[in-house]
Amino acid sequence: MPSPADTKIVLCIWHKFDQWRFPDWLAVAIRKRYPEMKVVHLPDYKGLDDEIGEADIFCGFSLKPEQVASARRLKWIHCLAAGVNQLMRDDVRRSPVVITNSRHVHAVAMAEHTLGLILALARRLPSAVRHQLEKRWAQQDIWNEQPNPMEINGRTLVIIGYGAIGQELAKRARACGMRVVGVKRDPARGAEHADHVVGTGELASVLPEADFVVLAVPLTPETEHGFGPEHFAAMKKTAYFINIGRGALVDEKALLAALQERIIAGAAIDVAEVEPLPPESPLWAAPNLFITPHLAGVSERLWHRHAALLLDNLERYFAGKELLNVVDKERGY
Repeated sequence: MPSPADTKIVLCIWHKFDQWRFPDWLAVAIRKRYPEMKVVHLPDYKGLDDEIGEADIFCGFSLKPEQVASARRLKWIHCLAAGVNQLMRDDVRRSPVVITNSRHVHAVAMAEHTLGLILALARRLPSAVRHQLEKRWAQQDIWNEQPNPMEINGRTLVIIGYGAIGQELAKRARACGMRVVGVKRDPARGAEHADHVVGTGELASVLPEADFVVLAVPLTPETEHGFGPEHFAAMKKTAYFINIGRGALVDEKALLAALQERIIAGAAIDVAEVEPLPPESPLWAAPNLFITPHLAGVSERLWHRHAALLLDNLERYFAGKELLNVVDKERGY
C-alpha cells in the first residue's frame, strides 16, 4: 500500500484560457492534507520533463510519449477532463498506469449550458440578438422564420451518449416537459431520468423522432467523425442538432451542408474540430448556427468539484481502495 511519505505528485496543466489552469489554492490544499507527500505544482510545461521521471502520480491533461517513457515510477494519471482521447496511445494503453478522468465534474454546468442552447434555438434567441445589434424591433421577422419560435414542452430530445452529462441534462429537460430518449453503448445500465434508452445500434430508429439531438459521446477511434450526412438526413427538417462533446465527433462538412441546404432547422456547437475556430471557417457564416466558444463546462464551482474528486481519490489511493472514475483503456473512456 503506498504511503504519502514515499509519494511524489506532479500537478501540471497550462491553457491559454485561465479557467483551465490548475489553481494555486488546490495545490496548497493537497500539501495541507498530505504534508509528508512531495507535491510539485508547475505553472506551465517547462519543468515537466525534469519532474516526471520520479513522479508516482501525474495530475493534468496529457503527457508526451517520451515523458511516459521516462516516468519510471508512474502509477496513476488523473486527467483534468472527462475526455481522455489524448492519452489513448499504445504506450499508455500497454502500460500498467491507472488512468482516472473527471467525469461528473463538468456534468451540471454542461447540462445547464445545453438546456440554454436548446431554449435559445427553440425561441430563436440568436436571431433576436442579431436584430438587436441592428437596433431593429423584429417581432414579425423572427416569427416568420421557419420553424417558428416553439415551446420545448412535449418535444422529443435524443441524447447520444447517455452518461453523466446526458443524465443531468435529462433531469432538466424532463422538468421542462420534454420526452427524453437516451442512446448509449449499454442501454441496460444508467437509464435513469430518460423515458426510453436504446443501444447505439438503434440510433437510426430514434433520430426521426427527435426535435432536438444532443451529441455527448466520448471521442474514440470508433466515434471520430461518426455523426455524418446519413444522420442529418434522418432528422426532421424542423429538428435541431447540438454538439457539446468534441468537435471531431461530427463531420463538419456534413453539418455545414445540412444547414446550408436546410436539411435540419438549425444547430448549436460548443466545440469545433479545430479550436479556436479559425476566422476563415465557413461555420461562422452558416445559417441558423449558434456557436459558443467551448464554455459549456465552465463554472465558478468547477475547481471546487475537481478538488473534491482529487482529494477523495488520493484518500482511496493511500487506503488501497478502488479509485473513482477509472478509465477503461480498451474502450477509451
